Amino acid sequence: RQMCIRDSLKPMVCDVSETLHEQMDEGRQFLFEGAQGSMLDIDHGTYPYVTSSNTVAGSACAGAGVGPEKLNYVLGITKAYCTRVGEGPFPTELLDETGELLRRKGNEFGAVTGRPRRCGWADGVLLRFSAMFNGFDEMAMTNLDGYDKCPEIKICTGYDLDGEILAYPPATVDEWERCKPVYETVPGWMQDISACRSWEEIPENARKFVKRMSELIGCPVTTVGVGPDREQTIAVK
Repeated sequence: RQMCIRDSLKPMVCDVSETLHEQMDEGRQFLFEGAQGSMLDIDHGTYPYVTSSNTVAGSACAGAGVGPEKLNYVLGITKAYCTRVGEGPFPTELLDETGELLRRKGNEFGAVTGRPRRCGWADGVLLRFSAMFNGFDEMAMTNLDGYDKCPEIKICTGYDLDGEILAYPPATVDEWERCKPVYETVPGWMQDISACRSWEEIPENARKFVKRMSELIGCPVTTVGVGPDREQTIAVK
């Protein structure tokens, strides 16, 4: 079995950087996909509650062996609400029925372990910070339907750190854990949007929420997801 696998893989072994550059020179395009969230980045995340590597967009260059000029478009992906696995600061975390509602609606449980994810309101501070150091051109927002049963939605617009309002996260995790969210409340839409297939079908309050998030992030949200299927990914107009 091992010999069979080796023989299958051997023809595909190559210098990845060299191959990428050769094919890029021929006009071919490539998609680099990141794993794990920006706040798990070992340099820019919630250290020490991070992973062991860089998860930001720029690390695609180092990992694949291409120069930064080769990245001509960066798409950020976020949920309409905020989630986290494991320990670490989470200013907008909801430890109530609303948090459980988001968890159940979004099936926020570990794919392997089944461990429930921590859930909370949308965090404009984190998204603004992520957009800045990743250099997002646009953002895609998934799980917009997670708010379908929320009569009102809170959006974190800043952090209150000992009376000082911050637009970006503090430098240390100790300070981060002391931060209290500054909220802006917007009305919900109280209807099932999973059947929507166009931006015009999305309820007005949901469209206003997306527009407000774009303003806070400083980066346009150009697609939204209202469910897990391809057909449930909608272009924002």
